[in-house]
Amino acid sequence: MKETPAILLSTSYLGPIECFTQLIRYENFYIETYENYIKQTYRNRCIIYGSNGRMALTIPVIKVNGNHTKTKDILISYRQDWQKNHWRSIVSAYNHSPFFLFYKDELEPFYYKKTKYLLDFNHQLLEAVINLLGLKIQIFYTEKYIEKKNKQFRDLRNRFTPKKENATLSFPHYTQVFEENHGFISNLSIIDLLFNAGTDSQEYLYKIFAGN
Repeated sequence: MKETPAILLSTSYLGPIECFTQLIRYENFYIETYENYIKQTYRNRCIIYGSNGRMALTIPVIKVNGNHTKTKDILISYRQDWQKNHWRSIVSAYNHSPFFLFYKDELEPFYYKKTKYLLDFNHQLLEAVINLLGLKIQIFYTEKYIEKKNKQFRDLRNRFTPKKENATLSFPHYTQVFEENHGFISNLSIIDLLFNAGTDSQEYLYKIFAGN
């Protein structure tokens, strides 16, 4: 049974597995759009498993109003060909995973079209991933800044960070491409789970939910 109140999250670029375990817990799922954008977070960064271990992929952004830029106004910078670099890194990391060919055609197009706003790019990817996971989740976006004291929401906007591992959840093992070299690495980007666990990914998320 799903929980109430609604969950409030920040936008994320192919967010971590833990984020998706929260999505299946709540009836209503909101993404904050009016916060002042925070750098060095999952808002524009995902962590995949490359040949040398954890690998960060970061989308370059433009803060049109400096440090006071709202997340909804963050632009994506295309001065560098980050899309080509990101997709090349994803292919290198997961080309030999069991389900890469199964899902690649659904994700590759995002790395060839230019989207103006980070929020829109993340939203489009999120919808694609939710569909690939077979989840029935509706996404809502805030129309004003939600104060932390608002009891209508469970505020998880700043819970997930790439700067430190979350020790509050237990993540069951699943086979990863470079596991023999660097061991099992938990809570990576959701695409690590999709490419390695495939159609069992949804069951994996519910297993975490049930065990924590």
